[in-house]
Amino acid sequence: MIARIWRGATEAREGDAYARYLDETGVREYRETPGNQGVLVLRRRDGDLERFELISFWPDMDAVRGFSAEPERAVFYPRDDEFLVERELTVTHLEVERARGLPADI
Repeated sequence: MIARIWRGATEAREGDAYARYLDETGVREYRETPGNQGVLVLRRRDGDLERFELISFWPDMDAVRGFSAEPERAVFYPRDDEFLVERELTVTHLEVERARGLPADI
């Protein structure tokens, strides 16, 4: 299993709106892509910023390429520029060594 990891940040006051936008765009697209095995959306307040980390799970890199033809590049959506004050332009892919006790609905 492959974990695809991306990080970005909004102004703290935009955190809830961006979380809703993520659900409508990236999270929805992850879940609709064949092979996707789940996604975690993590967030935390850091002073004036709200930091987000998305971790999506895939059986292999071929499935990741079904989501993004350039798997090492982050995927952005039309309104991301309105929200994001920091963003990683690339993503990290890690092999999941083991996963136990995770919620069934990730």
